[in-house]
Amino acid sequence: MPKLTVQNLANLEVKVGEGQTLLKALQSQHIDWMHACGGKGRCTSCRIIVLQGMEHLGPLTESEVRYRNNSRLKDNERLTCQCTLAAGDATGKVPDQTKLPHLTYSS
Repeated sequence: MPKLTVQNLANLEVKVGEGQTLLKALQSQHIDWMHACGGKGRCTSCRIIVLQGMEHLGPLTESEVRYRNNSRLKDNERLTCQCTLAAGDATGKVPDQTKLPHLTYSS
């Protein structure tokens, strides 16, 4: 099963099921992750900075393309509510702008 490692959450490892979004995988392990629009792809608050394994992520969704075209989503970022992990592993980190105040982040 593919695995997402969140570097600045103490290298937290989350298994991602087939067809499951990264956000759903995080939530299934009771990990708080910012998602202001409720995981509907209507904002960019759930984004993740991808450090490794971009090639293992599913194709960009229509929402992600729209935000990229509007310069609200960088080439190394994906929306966790839209993105799946098709095969292989990926490593990412929470952007400074969307860190939650009650969590402890590592550098």
